[in-house]
Amino acid sequence: MPNGLELIQAKRNLPANPPRANVVSALALLVPAGLGVAATVVTANPLGAIVGILLGILLAQSPKVAKQWEKAVVLRLGKYVGLRGPGLFWIVPLIDSVSAYVDQRIITTSFAAEQTLTSDTVPVNVDAVLFWMVYDAEKAALEVQDYPQAVSWAAQTALRDIIGRTSLSELLRGRERIEDELQQLIDQRSNPWGVTVQSVEMRDVIIPDSLQDAMSREAQASREKQARIILGEAEVEIAHMFETAAKSYEGNPTALHLRAMNMLYEGLKEKGALMLVPSSAVESMGMGGLLGAAALRQQKLTQLDAKDEEAL
Repeated sequence: MPNGLELIQAKRNLPANPPRANVVSALALLVPAGLGVAATVVTANPLGAIVGILLGILLAQSPKVAKQWEKAVVLRLGKYVGLRGPGLFWIVPLIDSVSAYVDQRIITTSFAAEQTLTSDTVPVNVDAVLFWMVYDAEKAALEVQDYPQAVSWAAQTALRDIIGRTSLSELLRGRERIEDELQQLIDQRSNPWGVTVQSVEMRDVIIPDSLQDAMSREAQASREKQARIILGEAEVEIAHMFETAAKSYEGNPTALHLRAMNMLYEGLKEKGALMLVPSSAVESMGMGGLLGAAALRQQKLTQLDAKDEEAL
């Protein structure tokens, strides 16, 4: 797909001001030519048809039409005389000429900076879109030879300039700031040509594949580091909670025994469950009797299950 520069260069190969046909010009040509032919038929003299056709050709060059969004630049014997349009306007044949029709709508131009080094020497490819318009058709026609191409080149050089003094991280994270700065820079260069920039939008920033892999690994390592930090903070909070619980049980042996019984119940309520209790806990909490009772209960359950299986 051709970019904006290629389209502009293609347009340069076309005529700068191609002839435009309109209804008024056609009437100005046909009416005198028809009258001349009629006079020739009546008088049997070909001079009338010749004069009528020549007069029609001359008059057909006078009426011109500019579209609603256009301004026509009129020159009289090579000297600027003013702007005409939109709509129908008249010029003096053979003396006046329309050098250009200036489009005053908002125009979009794609431009790019390829393999441009950032301030930290990273090659990047940047694609952007420029939205601009002609606010002064007289300046655009008289101050610069080809204002669309001039605006495009100004945008490209401004983009390279900004990339050269911006680091890669700023280029990736601060797009809005760079777009505003780029718009101001292009506007300063194009205002003397009667052109103003509406906005600039960066479409894509392409960096080398090897650098993308390195940045991906760096981001993954940063996330793993953050996850370990969060896990460590959670362990610290749990330790503080255990310390607070220990202080609560320190002066209340009954609550401690109840908690021990609850732990045994939770561990043994499922059939076939196995629970390991440190010997120090058995001695300090008086859990020997509880463990023995729990073991007897578990043994009875196992014997009953064995008998049921034999009966089946």
